[in-house]
Amino acid sequence: MIDWVELEKICDNCTRCDLHKTRTHLVFGEGDIHTHLMFIGEAPGEQEDLSGTPFVGKSGQLFNKILASVNIPREEIYIANIVKCRPPRNRNPLETEKNACLPYLRNQVKLIHPKIIVCLGRVSAQSIINKNFRITKEHGVWVDRKGYYLIATYHPSALLRDPTKKREAWEDFKKIKAKYTEVMQKNNSHQY
Repeated sequence: MIDWVELEKICDNCTRCDLHKTRTHLVFGEGDIHTHLMFIGEAPGEQEDLSGTPFVGKSGQLFNKILASVNIPREEIYIANIVKCRPPRNRNPLETEKNACLPYLRNQVKLIHPKIIVCLGRVSAQSIINKNFRITKEHGVWVDRKGYYLIATYHPSALLRDPTKKREAWEDFKKIKAKYTEVMQKNNSHQY
């Protein structure tokens, strides 16, 4: 199996789609590679492209506030995106771009092997949970698949565009925190 350093190097040199031509930096992912809790967004935005770090712009600032509100330290999670290069004008990634990048994300998931995967937004949920996923109707619902607990919630950028969805997202994050606590307690009880 490919290791972490090699995977990042492969992604940094990737030319499988045209997004590599316009990126400033690869946005590989960030966080605890031994975590049980992984968040997956759709694609880097402008600030992420400039820094090479996921979720650092306005959406990232809101994401950090939401994590803090449910007492999940960002240092305890891993966060990545469906695609690792910024689509022009922050448009949604095309199917060809997602298909080119998904094998890299699958490798990240295999290496981290989190117990919980949270899809941030429709694009992520449709790529990971179900291609017909409807975020407004199916957010906050757990799916148990192949040893992973999967859930989707609104992307922080959607909450910035429509603050009326913040209450629903808050409820989703309370469920995520409860599941994370449950997983951590089970994991700790198996260590003795």
